[in-house]
Amino acid sequence: MQGLDASVPVGVGDERTYQVEPLKVALLGCGVVGTEVARLLTSQAEELTARVGAPLELTGIAVRRLGRDRGDLGVDPALLTTDADALVARADVVVEVIGGIEPARALILRAMEHGAGVVTANKALLAEDGPTLFEAAAKHGVDLYYEASVAGAIPLLRPLRESMAGDRVTRVLGIVNGTTNYVLDKMDSTGAGFAEAVEQAQALGYAEADPTADVEGFDAAAKAAILASLAFHTRVSAADVHREGITEVSAADVRAAQQQGCVVKLLAICERVTGADGGDAVSVRVHPAMLPLTHPLAGVREAYNAVYVEAEAAGQLMFYGPGAGGRPTASAVLGDVVAVARHRVTGGRGPGESAYADLPLLPMRDVRTRYHVRLDVADRPGVLAQVAGVFAKHGVSIETVQQRQDDAGRAVLVVVTHTAPDAALSATVDELGELDIVDSVAGVLRVEGGDDR
Repeated sequence: MQGLDASVPVGVGDERTYQVEPLKVALLGCGVVGTEVARLLTSQAEELTARVGAPLELTGIAVRRLGRDRGDLGVDPALLTTDADALVARADVVVEVIGGIEPARALILRAMEHGAGVVTANKALLAEDGPTLFEAAAKHGVDLYYEASVAGAIPLLRPLRESMAGDRVTRVLGIVNGTTNYVLDKMDSTGAGFAEAVEQAQALGYAEADPTADVEGFDAAAKAAILASLAFHTRVSAADVHREGITEVSAADVRAAQQQGCVVKLLAICERVTGADGGDAVSVRVHPAMLPLTHPLAGVREAYNAVYVEAEAAGQLMFYGPGAGGRPTASAVLGDVVAVARHRVTGGRGPGESAYADLPLLPMRDVRTRYHVRLDVADRPGVLAQVAGVFAKHGVSIETVQQRQDDAGRAVLVVVTHTAPDAALSATVDELGELDIVDSVAGVLRVEGGDDR
């Protein structure tokens, strides 16, 4: 796309003048994030003009219903419209913060057809059908930016996509859902049970009335797909991500982690691994895991997000900050708006999709991981030998074994394994549950963050 020559600021002494015609910005959605985006576009208009090199004019805000009470938006209510199609057709930059798959996808594609650059925070759409959006952006020669889709205000995607374009990322390990991190943190710090911690999160606005997307790991899985796609130059969708939520994490699991010098976190784990053919492959998974207190992610508290990146040249990098909320997410959106608008002014485009590597995806059964297993067992001789025999049968090496009594005086065995294929570990746990000497498999958690991977 050609730059708008008249848009470039021209110095006259110490003064700068800008094009008379502003860049038209259309906003799709007026929820928590959309409201903050509208306010920032209006309240910071002068600074944004200086940064872009042309004025940004908010030409309309698409909403589903006009009559809804939206409080003080800080913008002219006349900007609200239900005609999103007409709005995107006359825009230079379209900001999509309505979420979901449709009508977001159709509106984004229509905006691109009309030559508009697009900024979106829609993780679900990118994880489900990102290739369609990237292909449309390339076809029409426009930008598609989406920094706000993962980890809110944390500058994460652009460093992966641009700053680390010359490096080889080997692992991305992240806490990317603030709701689950808050819940697990309260279970760890106060001893609360899962249900009680969720209620606390809901009371503070960290969790929705229906927290399923968060606590079942759907939100984190969508973000993991985006991170893996960027890190490994391979198309990864949410359906490719192995997903487990935190609903089965008990207060006893959290106490067991504390006894091991660990904390339980819901982790998004994206790794470059060795595939079945000996070449590179990609593993992407979301599940709760024990993390040693010495790991940088272990200290991430409350509803904060953090992502730990390992690369061959850069080494270990940590990105940390608020991962959700209207103002933090709007900050990331506005950063993308400035980038897209600058390209409209000066010409050129930002980087598009990079999927050249096209690495195979390793199924979860073949992923090498570690387990922490708690067993309620009979208190008699020979128990440890039988348990060890089951691990050996499935080719799983034991790192440590602890035997102790619980508060009720029952015998408990705690086994931590070395790395093994997840299928072998799962089969081991299943067979242990069938032994006469095992009263119950009291808890199973994967262990991450150690040297034995």
